[in-house]
Amino acid sequence: MVLLSDLATEIVIPACAVVGIVFSLVQWVLVSRVKLAPEAPAHNNNGNKNGYNDYLIEEEEGLNDHNVVVKCAEIQSAISEGEYVGVFMVAFAILIFLFLGSVEGFSTKPQPCTYNPEQLCKPRLATAVFSTVSFLLGAITSVLSGFLGMKIATYANARTTLEARKGVGKAFIVAFRSGAVMGFLLAANGLLVLYIVINLFKLYYGDDWEGLFEAITGYGLGGSSMALFGRVGGGIYTKAADVGADLVGKVERNIPEDDPRNPAVIADNVGDNVGDIAGMGSDLFGSYAESSCAALVVASISSFGINHEFTSMCYPLLVSSMGILVCLITTLFATDFFEIKAVKEIEPALKKQLIISTVIMTVGVAIVSWVALPSSFTIFNFGTQKVVKNWQLFLCVCVGLWAGLIIGFVTEYYTSNTYSPVQDVADSCRTGAATNVIFGLALGYKSVIIPIFAIAVSIYVSFSFAAMYGIAVAALGMLSTIATGLAIDAYGPISDNAGGIAEMAGMSHRIRERTDALDAAGNTTAAIGKGFAIGSAALVSLALFGAFVSRAGISSVDVLSPKVFIGLIVGAMLPYWFSAMTMKSVGSAALKMVEEVRRQFNTIPGLMEGTAKPDYATCVKISTDASIKEMIPPGALVMLTPLIVGIFFGIETLSGVLAGALVSGVQIAISASNTGGAWDNAKKYIEAGASEHARTLGPKGSEPHKAAVIGDTIGDPLKDTSGPSLNILIKLMAVESLVFAPFFATHGGLLFKI
Repeated sequence: MVLLSDLATEIVIPACAVVGIVFSLVQWVLVSRVKLAPEAPAHNNNGNKNGYNDYLIEEEEGLNDHNVVVKCAEIQSAISEGEYVGVFMVAFAILIFLFLGSVEGFSTKPQPCTYNPEQLCKPRLATAVFSTVSFLLGAITSVLSGFLGMKIATYANARTTLEARKGVGKAFIVAFRSGAVMGFLLAANGLLVLYIVINLFKLYYGDDWEGLFEAITGYGLGGSSMALFGRVGGGIYTKAADVGADLVGKVERNIPEDDPRNPAVIADNVGDNVGDIAGMGSDLFGSYAESSCAALVVASISSFGINHEFTSMCYPLLVSSMGILVCLITTLFATDFFEIKAVKEIEPALKKQLIISTVIMTVGVAIVSWVALPSSFTIFNFGTQKVVKNWQLFLCVCVGLWAGLIIGFVTEYYTSNTYSPVQDVADSCRTGAATNVIFGLALGYKSVIIPIFAIAVSIYVSFSFAAMYGIAVAALGMLSTIATGLAIDAYGPISDNAGGIAEMAGMSHRIRERTDALDAAGNTTAAIGKGFAIGSAALVSLALFGAFVSRAGISSVDVLSPKVFIGLIVGAMLPYWFSAMTMKSVGSAALKMVEEVRRQFNTIPGLMEGTAKPDYATCVKISTDASIKEMIPPGALVMLTPLIVGIFFGIETLSGVLAGALVSGVQIAISASNTGGAWDNAKKYIEAGASEHARTLGPKGSEPHKAAVIGDTIGDPLKDTSGPSLNILIKLMAVESLVFAPFFATHGGLLFKI
């Protein structure tokens, strides 16, 4: 007996989503109260520090807030809605329809249900049509999430800079609120669209829940495929600009970061929004959509689905709904209940967000498990039904939730410059760039150990309690506080750009120090966000793998079988191939950027003196062209691998490929992200000179600082392009295999049939 009625469930889920959307709009209104370009009083003598006015001049070249918004929007649409991606969406939608429709030869006759052959289920052709529709909806929601995130971030950058004049606390609140707008919009939109899709599909499917939730898997596939292009394209865009700007500006010309004389500086600032905000938003939306889909697919063939228990079936969505309410309360702790008064309080305030949301969410999950689940039920487990108690499922969600927190804190320990690992990396810069690189790589490899144990424990516990459904809800547990996670993550690039605007507008040194302090904390929180994304991707892809295996009708995967083993070893190679492609893309784009920046410094008279303006547009064009051209090969590698392996080698080899890619991809992704984050913060540690040790390495322009800049430049593509894109690789291959599982099971393995 379930305490929450079906009608209450029908109301609670959309209500929570709407609350999330309303809350994000309230935060947006609060941010928009900060007005740009205040009138400077004529008699203001204090306004003149360092020979510059200490307020933001909106007309400043390249800073006009509207210009940056337009540029970001153009580039985001160039990347996410560029003709390539539009063509891809349509082509892939047709492919889904043809492959799934052909399973039963495009028959419109009802089929016997897979798990209950006495009953008739809807025809295969219906699954093909509805999977195609849900794929397109997922893709559109993902692009929209990224686009909204970009709009919000570009809107908030200059406002954060302005508030920094009043103190670090005020600037922090604007940056954090803006991040919260994105976090809540994305979490609520994802939940609402998924819920509406389920209800609309139910009108046709009626009691055939097995077919209904199989068709829903396309939603996750659409979300992740767009995220791949956003992440890879955005990563290439931003890092080409960043590396070019740093190598010529800081190392060769010895000018500050974000100096308006540097031609690549606008491309770099715009790129932060494209990669870190739009890409991250789409990525976490993809994870969220897929873990929900994996949980629903597995549940549809267990006692919930067979007995048509709507409330219990919607358990994953109820967990996400509770997550929105919990994050709402948590956000108020950062913006309303406590005020930050000093720089040293920034990082603890962001860390408290993670702890508070995890603690409250644990209570929330207990309530949801108590009201939405019967005291005992059965879950489908590779051909048998396993009996599970509701408290066991509660523990599965909690294991994922707390594993996420552990991964977050370990990531913070290895990437924040308040702890010894990053300080050691900074110290190694005394002897040049080579030792810096060696120390940074070692740190990245070492930082993998604890997160992998955390993931391993959550997999073991959740699988023992509730089979593959347990793993799916553990992944959802990790993502249940996604609104807070994204707020913390988006806060980073917003603060980074606020610093850039302060530098370009020639604001006083004091304000730049405040924005730098916000940015250093933001760097660490961005790394925490990436840790979350990678950890959840591991659990999500394992849950999808389980759903794939049960959909394809395999009872076990035998590693000793040659068909499976060749898949394993090839799958483990794919993340390396993918990383090679993305790293080389950044390298070749950065090469063009460096040449262009050098050319401008050498040929434009008066550029170094600040009397002439650089040609920003050419640098923006180099980045845009590179990102659109270079994201196609890595994208094709990820999307085509499951299709080629499934069609030619069959589902056993494909299951090996998925397992291999998951195991090696997670390790490379964590080490790449953390190495890059550590190098970046080692450079900031030297630049800030906050401790006696840091001052012995500085100031800016010293030899150790130059070595640190080189380390940071190598780390840029690792932490912002290949590392974060790898989690999409492992999820996307798994969800694609799940969508096409019926086709591979029927027609796959052509080479072994010869």
